[in-house]
Amino acid sequence: MILAVILFIPVCGGVVAWLTGSVSARLPRWISLITLAIDFLLTAALFPGVMHQPVSGQWLASFQAPWLILPGVSFHLAVDGASLVLITLTTFLGCMASAASWNEITERTGFFHLCLTWTIAGVLGVFLSLDLFLFYFAWELMLVPMYFLISLWGHEDRIRASVKFFLFTQASGLFMLASIVGLYFAHGRATGLYTFDYEALLHTSMAVPAALLLQLGFLAAFLVKLPAVPFHTWLPDAHTQAPTAGSVILAGLLLKTGAYGLFRFAIPLFPAQAQGAAMPLMVLGVVGVLYGSLLAFGQDDVKRLIAYTSVSHMGFVLLGLFAGSGLAFQGAMIQIVSHGLGTGALFILAGVLQERLHTRSLSSMGGLWAVAPRMGGVSMFFALASLGLPGMANFLGEFMVVLGLYPAHPGLAVAASLGFVFSTAYALRMMQRIFFGENTGGWKVPDLSVREMSIMCLMTAPLLWLGLAPQPFIDLVRKATLPVRAIVAGYHAGITPDETLTPGRRR
Repeated sequence: MILAVILFIPVCGGVVAWLTGSVSARLPRWISLITLAIDFLLTAALFPGVMHQPVSGQWLASFQAPWLILPGVSFHLAVDGASLVLITLTTFLGCMASAASWNEITERTGFFHLCLTWTIAGVLGVFLSLDLFLFYFAWELMLVPMYFLISLWGHEDRIRASVKFFLFTQASGLFMLASIVGLYFAHGRATGLYTFDYEALLHTSMAVPAALLLQLGFLAAFLVKLPAVPFHTWLPDAHTQAPTAGSVILAGLLLKTGAYGLFRFAIPLFPAQAQGAAMPLMVLGVVGVLYGSLLAFGQDDVKRLIAYTSVSHMGFVLLGLFAGSGLAFQGAMIQIVSHGLGTGALFILAGVLQERLHTRSLSSMGGLWAVAPRMGGVSMFFALASLGLPGMANFLGEFMVVLGLYPAHPGLAVAASLGFVFSTAYALRMMQRIFFGENTGGWKVPDLSVREMSIMCLMTAPLLWLGLAPQPFIDLVRKATLPVRAIVAGYHAGITPDETLTPGRRR
């Protein structure tokens, strides 16, 4: 029951924030923040149980109830170690995004926080759903309020960016819907049971061409959302034009739904096709690492620079998911969390800069360390995290991916490791342009406030913890991801899907 409560708290809180917007501009902010903070505490309360989870791949908690009249549709939620980490990240970043938007959003604050909390609810639904119809419903739910966040409170070119974001994600989602329906009928013909239940569909028997077509529909949605090159072109525009809270949620959460979809659905539902697609997808991952880094180095808009770093960092995630190594898979999970925290913090800092300077152009900045030393120190920390400084979570995740990839694919591992060099170049260039050199613009800006410093400190702590003491996190996700890792490992070992560990929840 707690899973349903976690899912519906942001929905209810958003409605209350919207209704109180006509009374006070400040009240919706507090309602949104308190709502998401309560949700965060509820998700954190699940951790003691999952740490003592005795069986690999076992659900920690689940909830199922009748939903629609359609046969085979139910309101089925469940959580294991991997999804628990992601829903905790979701509620935490939701709190940070809400707090970061207090000064930026001054108009229609009630509707803004409705859109913010409902986007969070959609992301939670994606991470919790075990019914594929419910999963698609949540997948679409998070797109609509995010569209409004960009189009109503974004920057100068917000309409074009929001339409592009919606078209890319909606069109790719329709391919996934077609695959979900196809899987529903394939399972019904094979077994006589028509259902959207994830665990039942795991063992669906179908012809190879049909399975390939169905998997391509899932891959279309997940690779666009990740995003993988060349399906990434919506991302820089959406990040650049979105308000600060929108950029934090886009980078920290919406991209993670693509990665989650790959290891929860695309791989276990179609194991043979996942094995066959592993090499092309790893090549796309390497291309994303290098291409994103090079484009980030060439940007003058600070938000666009950070956006392209997401393409690079998520390339490591794609590599880790299909490398066939437990070490690389765990590195991908660490990278998912560290990217959400580090890049989310950088977008908050970019929003602070734009609020104070009214520009995002690196060439217009310079010398800000002397006038805002707290901002400079915090920015240096997150820039170093982005470039992969040892001792921080980003380094550990990317290093584990490369180390796990090297035995089977040394060429890809060496190429991906060049991303460390390129990330150093763009991160240090960003710091040099903003905080060092001459203050030619004569900038005199206030330093980070108590509220802003509190947000930064809260986002700093988990990055250091994951970088310096990651073993509890690794133990947490190892059990949950073991079945999926076994499927991908079968590709590299030349094992057929039936010989790998069964991707169900019965072992």
